[in-house]
Amino acid sequence: MYTKGIVKKDIKILYPELSYNLNGIFFKIHKGLGRYCREKQYANAFEKELISKSIKYTREERIVKGDNFTGNITDFIIENCVVVELKAKKFVTKNDFYQVKRYLISLNKKLGLIVNFRDDFIKTKRVLNDCS
Repeated sequence: MYTKGIVKKDIKILYPELSYNLNGIFFKIHKGLGRYCREKQYANAFEKELISKSIKYTREERIVKGDNFTGNITDFIIENCVVVELKAKKFVTKNDFYQVKRYLISLNKKLGLIVNFRDDFIKTKRVLNDCS
């Protein structure tokens, strides 16, 4: 990473191999389905790819605190460490970012990924939980 001409070498990427594999899956799905499908179609394709690559996941997990359901449901939790939120909309908003941040804090996870398949090009947004 460059900052005013200075190369920062001490940057630590969370789950680099898993992130790389997930990004490859996102690109493959985007290339195969295009940008005008529904979120559910992308989620089904993503689940199929996870199964084919033997990546552990949970889908649409309800977040509970104690005995109470918080009203939040994640799209995917990958390898019990990365929260993935799939979108198929014109723009990713601050509310989408806050949604994933809420999930990370509630689940005590460190990394969330927001993927918007409606974009011309896939740009995975990384959300970090600085509270964990």
